[in-house]
Amino acid sequence: MLNKLKICKVMAVVCAFAPMGALFAATDHWQMNMYRGVTPLSKDMFDLHMVAMAICAVIGIVVFGVMFYSLIHHRKSKGYQAATFHTNTRLEIIWTIIPFLILVGLAIPATKVLIRLDDSSEADVTIKVVGYQWKWQYQYLDQGISYFSNLSTPYSQIHNQQPKGEWYLLEVDNPLVVPINKKIRFIVTSNDVIHSWWVPELGVKRDAIPGFMHESWARIEKPGIYRGQCAELCGINHGFMPIVVQAVTEDDFTKWVAHQTKVEDKYAETKSQASLQKTMTRSELMHLGREKYNLLCAACHQANGMGIPPPLSRIEK
Repeated sequence: MLNKLKICKVMAVVCAFAPMGALFAATDHWQMNMYRGVTPLSKDMFDLHMVAMAICAVIGIVVFGVMFYSLIHHRKSKGYQAATFHTNTRLEIIWTIIPFLILVGLAIPATKVLIRLDDSSEADVTIKVVGYQWKWQYQYLDQGISYFSNLSTPYSQIHNQQPKGEWYLLEVDNPLVVPINKKIRFIVTSNDVIHSWWVPELGVKRDAIPGFMHESWARIEKPGIYRGQCAELCGINHGFMPIVVQAVTEDDFTKWVAHQTKVEDKYAETKSQASLQKTMTRSELMHLGREKYNLLCAACHQANGMGIPPPLSRIEK
């Protein structure tokens, strides 16, 4: 009977901790910590984070250790009486100096990293990143290349008509292509509202604010595809403007630039020819203008000076 009781207790403990074990096994597939990244800056940030976490862990162990020791060994049931002193100058000086030294010790390497983070001079490639609702535009200022990057996840997946793909909401039609082992300078701004261009593995996160230019840089050390997202709530489709950076070798980047230049030149030539060849009558121009007006302008600027009711009905001339 006693053996059966012990077996039942063991089984109860196993059943109680089995879900926890499954949970720990599942966490192997999660990213529980910061990304170490693939740039020198991202690695410096990761190292600072780990040092700070280690210091916090030591402080927590010491503080909670002293607290639990005092609670257990100096409890009233053992006959201990509470101390009657109200101050201890020596102790107060010690617990003021120690945190000060810890903060100074962390501030010195953190300041060095911040100084490096702001040094975007002598860049090999300069890319202007412009945020739109809800997409990104990349302009290679030295190569004369410009294109938009849009979400490419099928709407059938978004509306649960098909199973979600591996990179659901993290895939785009035109990724940002950059060379490895080159200093890449990012100039980040916005065309409408505040966005934030964030790629964790590159150690880059810059707010895109209309009318302002924020700079950052990265030197990617190995080829690969690195993904990020807009990290600033920017509207109803905030979650639908992912970032995909494709890091390639210098030779592959040179080939990509040559191909992209040919594509853009051909597009510009075709567009120019079409604009020269196309002759529109007055009625066609009026019809086209009416379509654009109704699509883009009429919500706020109707012919009577009012907006479309109810939200914009009070807008006046």
